[in-house]
Amino acid sequence: MNWSHFRFRTVWDLTARPDAVYAVLERAEDYPLWWPQVREVIAVDEHTSTARFRSFLPYDLLVTARAQRHDPSDGVLEAGMEGDLEGWARWTLKEDGSGTRAVYEQGVEVRKPLMRRLALPCRPVFVANHAAMMRGGRRGLTAYLGRV
Repeated sequence: MNWSHFRFRTVWDLTARPDAVYAVLERAEDYPLWWPQVREVIAVDEHTSTARFRSFLPYDLLVTARAQRHDPSDGVLEAGMEGDLEGWARWTLKEDGSGTRAVYEQGVEVRKPLMRRLALPCRPVFVANHAAMMRGGRRGLTAYLGRV
């Protein structure tokens, strides 16, 4: 088993309509406005951004994300990532009653040297760090959608 490889799946049930959620999620440069753990996103070009994020562990992760799929009709946003994490991330949005079920999936390999060395003994801590980041994102997005 490659201990540096992580696969995540998180589900957020939101009260906003899918088109409203999609409109916020497709603007990665605005994530720092509502997601506390996303510290900075800088657009490089129309399809590429650099991002810096940090959850409760005392290190930043830096990635370059490039759009691979942008499909509002299917509710899918997908990006490839390289840098401290290499792999992909995908949002899939579906109508759920009067709201939205947002599914976030990510498959990455840790490239940051210290994290690679600690991947086996610290795996539960890294998973908890990711879960804390996702909880912060859900709370932030819910509040942000209530304001826009």
